[in-house]
Amino acid sequence: MKNRKLSEAPLGYWEEKSYMSAIPKDEDYKIAKEDVERLSTIENLTVLDTNYSTEGYINIALEYEEEKYEVGIFPGPISIPTYYLNKNFLFKEDEIDAILSARKSLTIFMEFKKDAKKSYHLQLKLAFALMPDLLAVLDESAERVLPAKWVELTAKSKVLPSSRDLFVVQAIEGEEGKVWLHTHGLCRCHTTELEILESNKENSQNHYNLLSTYAMYILDKTEPFDPRIESAYIGRLINGYPVVVTCKSWVEALSKYKNLSLGNLNDRKEGHNSKTSIVFLYTSEENENNDVVDKITLYDELWGDNPLFFYSDEETWRMKALAMERFEYVKKCFKAKDNQILIKIGLPLKDGEHFEHIWFELTEIKGEKFKAKLTQEPYDIDDIHTGDERWFTIDDVTDWMIYTKEYAINPSNIYLIEE
Repeated sequence: MKNRKLSEAPLGYWEEKSYMSAIPKDEDYKIAKEDVERLSTIENLTVLDTNYSTEGYINIALEYEEEKYEVGIFPGPISIPTYYLNKNFLFKEDEIDAILSARKSLTIFMEFKKDAKKSYHLQLKLAFALMPDLLAVLDESAERVLPAKWVELTAKSKVLPSSRDLFVVQAIEGEEGKVWLHTHGLCRCHTTELEILESNKENSQNHYNLLSTYAMYILDKTEPFDPRIESAYIGRLINGYPVVVTCKSWVEALSKYKNLSLGNLNDRKEGHNSKTSIVFLYTSEENENNDVVDKITLYDELWGDNPLFFYSDEETWRMKALAMERFEYVKKCFKAKDNQILIKIGLPLKDGEHFEHIWFELTEIKGEKFKAKLTQEPYDIDDIHTGDERWFTIDDVTDWMIYTKEYAINPSNIYLIEE
């Protein structure tokens, strides 16, 4: 088959809309009218209309933060593949056994609006309101399972989820150490899934970080952005060289690969054949102007131990807001002296407008203030050095990390402490 005859398949139902299934702890669970009526307790949400069908389907029209949504709900069977549990979340053994044994669920599906993070947040709020006694939530569109406590904490938070929460990056390993990286969850956000072909075990972590950063860049854009046409400056190599990426539909991109062992036409007969794109590099301004692309693997000798990938300003401020909202956990965990706690502080630069975000170790808390010791030498600040201690307030915090005997806890995975 020649590439000119290839075409993208239609989107699957899980790509056109976002599908989540709330899994009950009670095996005898049946949805009741009061469960649906509980949706009205969600802040900034108004139920406009509710229709019940004889088959058990429920269609709800609602308004949330001045946008209207059509939401479908239906009970049904469920069977979760084991690998859905290995996507960025930790589960206890008894949780895993219960989730894999689950046979009932309540599916909630809806179309995402322009702000995908707000829509995702709303869907989590709906799931928790409908079923407070959750075992877990299956995010079918992203092919992963969400812990019940994480869903609850996220649903109750005033801070939007991270764009990183809306998708997963899967790695398929083949012969001779080859790795095929691809996302799930982006199509429901009205953009393309992303892939890196011909990765390998040695470089797959850097490729994973690149793919995640690029996906977040796309989702965090506040203005219209077509990743198949436009470029994105998302990082720097160890030699300071910029990492500028774009992507091309798999239909067009496969012609650039010969003897492809993973992600080839045979691998796309049953999936990965709708709106998905291969990521490429622009290695110069001239190449970018002429749309001349190179494979990601061209940079494999230049990643080094710590290539720099960028967060958007929006994500930086979101992380700060979440760290401040959940700072009470820092205070609680500081009481256990065997915990080590690091706090990232935004130190103002000389221009008075920008900050250098740098890690301190927490040493003392007194009321609303805390003392912390600098753990590293700043790049652009001259009046503070490694080992120096200063007093700060919660307003100075941009992130934090709690090292317990079992876990490394940050504001996003605080559900581990709650459990």
